Amino acid sequence: MTPPTTRRRRRTDGDSAAPRLALPRRGSVRRSQMITTYGVGSLIAVDNESFIVSGIDDAHRSWTLDEAPIIREHRLAHVLDVRHFRLPPASEDTSKDGVRVRRFPLWHSCPSCQSLQHVRGFNPPPGRNVCTDCDDEPLVPSRFVVACEDGHLDDFPYWKWLHRKNRDEGATGLCGGRLSMRFSGQSASLRSIIVSCTCGVPEVSMEGAFRRSALTDLGVRCEGRRPWLKDAPTEFCAQAPRTLQRGSSSVWQPVLKSALSIPPWSDGLADKLSERWEDLRAYSSRLEIEIYLKAAFPGDDSISVDAVMDLLAAEQEEDPAQADESDAVAVSRYQALRRQEYERLCAGNALRDKGREEQFVCEPPVTNTADLAPLGVGRPMLVKRLREVRALKAFTRIADPETSTEGHEAALSLTPTDWLPAMEVHGEGVFVRLDEERLDAWASLDSVTERVEQMRAYHDQVLRERAGDPAEAPASPATPRMVLLHTLSHILINEWSLEAGYPAASLRERLYADDTMAGSLIYTATSDSAGSLGGLVAQGEPLRLAGTLRSALRRAQWCSADPLCMETETGGANGINRAACHACVLLPETSCEHGNGLLDRALLVGTPENPDLGFFVHALVL
Repeated sequence: MTPPTTRRRRRTDGDSAAPRLALPRRGSVRRSQMITTYGVGSLIAVDNESFIVSGIDDAHRSWTLDEAPIIREHRLAHVLDVRHFRLPPASEDTSKDGVRVRRFPLWHSCPSCQSLQHVRGFNPPPGRNVCTDCDDEPLVPSRFVVACEDGHLDDFPYWKWLHRKNRDEGATGLCGGRLSMRFSGQSASLRSIIVSCTCGVPEVSMEGAFRRSALTDLGVRCEGRRPWLKDAPTEFCAQAPRTLQRGSSSVWQPVLKSALSIPPWSDGLADKLSERWEDLRAYSSRLEIEIYLKAAFPGDDSISVDAVMDLLAAEQEEDPAQADESDAVAVSRYQALRRQEYERLCAGNALRDKGREEQFVCEPPVTNTADLAPLGVGRPMLVKRLREVRALKAFTRIADPETSTEGHEAALSLTPTDWLPAMEVHGEGVFVRLDEERLDAWASLDSVTERVEQMRAYHDQVLRERAGDPAEAPASPATPRMVLLHTLSHILINEWSLEAGYPAASLRERLYADDTMAGSLIYTATSDSAGSLGGLVAQGEPLRLAGTLRSALRRAQWCSADPLCMETETGGANGINRAACHACVLLPETSCEHGNGLLDRALLVGTPENPDLGFFVHALVL
């Protein structure tokens, strides 16, 4: 998507909305897009120009607190080893300062004279991107860029691509000629994009530039450039560079980490104490804490000593961050965060005796849950109020974040910071939990384990291929329990989008699946009018939920792509799906935690040859 251009507003002396720095404004995006779509290191196309979002090293100078407020989520900050988070500033006409960007790629072409060179070679006037030799003809940024799996990004090496077998380099390292690019118009393929040089070498097309080894075969290596970071030195890089389309989703994919605000961190007390944590950690006795609170908050009786001690005890149970911890320990700490949420979702947090600032309200339904027992579903929980914080930890290029390792993640800043950009969502949801005894009996079936093991093997192979060291590749999370819960969440979201009127993109899954967890939270995931209006909570009433489940399962029994969909052994990206396609199970990317991977509706309803493969097959015949 191309962000809309921003209207130039007339500035007057004393205008409170005037930027503090005289920088030209280019386009605007929503705040949430600065986390999910146009974050640090991503490319943004605005009209006929292209930019890369700058790092956050100097953001403290331009991100004012009134436009980029601080977001606090203690549990997530603890896992990511930061103090707090910041909401990216708005980029509308009324904002003082927006997010900094830099022009990239730097190689451009002129559609009139067909010249292809660095943008400085066109000698454009300040603030404009035009060819001065062609009556200010707008330049076209290069359609192609070069990236590697370590996150480096560079301009496409047009000169080396053209002079692949005729490298008569002069004193400057080049041939001295001028490059040009034209379109033959014979087709819409890369064969029609012709690059030539005035030095007389035979012209070549861009066909074959996207082969995995196309640049390596020419002796082109990754230069380790990071154009989104100011004054960043080049790094040594052993990864093979790849050609990508400038607008491809492979150029930038966010590494997002999120957490729900749950007790005891969800009542607002932790926010009041945010600047006092270092002092409070130094005290251990109740008397010391009481004396400190009276001195720090004179006349404020809303801060209970018992509540503060509960917070300190909860923090100690969460295993303080270690500076030298390994990637495996970091992953386990993030899993522990999920386990805490699962326990709270199971236990609930009733609205009674809670203040207005309580951000997590979770209650069981008041009606009988007997209708769900034949389906193997336990008592649902109605999450009437929740808050989620999503932080942009890093980003990847080429490699999917789900299949990438920590070593392939590109940093948001040149030097470590004590904060990260983030957004918060307030909404509601329904927590669905399966009967664990029945689930364990089903997961132990040979037919189930064999089918899931094949998916796991494909996924493990992808993870090893993505990892720099195959021995350090993370293990696939695919288990019968996880794939079943994941697929169940997808068909529920699709069903609620039809029955309850929610757009599928406004709902999101949050899986809790390991040896001790068997649940899924489906909740509103947008900050617009599809938020907490009570419509989603109403879908969690047992009688209505049972009807929705049966309807969704009957719909999952047949796909318009069957029998091909049901019989496929490797489906989806990287071949890690089984019976799942866009006609039956897949969701918008914003709704799925695993990039529409590790899905198989056969585990829900069985196959024609083996109906007992499905966990819910006995419920469908009732």
